[in-house]
Amino acid sequence: MNRRSLTLALFIVAASPALLSGCRKPLLSPSDERTPYDRYDAIRNQAADQYVFDEYGYRKPNLKERLLPRE
Repeated sequence: MNRRSLTLALFIVAASPALLSGCRKPLLSPSDERTPYDRYDAIRNQAADQYVFDEYGYRKPNLKERLLPRE
């Protein structure tokens, strides 16, 4: 009985972060401004997409285009 309750308690402690982490909203939404220039780019229709799809169809962050200097 004692060993069973200890095992159950350890399982609950181990599983609780996994269960609770899915309930939060993301820290930054895709529409939030991340730099002072995001509003400037959005007004001039020069904003880079947040994500792109690679040749296999997987969604990846669009870091290359977002970090390039604007001309």
